[in-house]
Amino acid sequence: MSVLGDLIKTFYHENNRDNALKEQAILDSWKSVVGDFIAAHTVKTSITNGILYVKVDADSLKNELVFSKSTLLKNLNKCVDGEILKDIVIR
Repeated sequence: MSVLGDLIKTFYHENNRDNALKEQAILDSWKSVVGDFIAAHTVKTSITNGILYVKVDADSLKNELVFSKSTLLKNLNKCVDGEILKDIVIR
């Protein structure tokens, strides 16, 4: 890892934000986990207190994501080799 990368990790660790980098990695992996079609209809994603909030622009996709919530949770956590996400709220 680069010196800058080490400094960033140290900064996050010292400020009790160790999970912030993993949370960003989860947000970045959203498209690869759900695919191009669902990602194209995703309006917003954010993580607060271990809960991923996802807003989509179609009710049919919302229903599909709600039914797939446990699989999504498992696959997104797998992207960071940890249990960062506790739940997903689909809006």
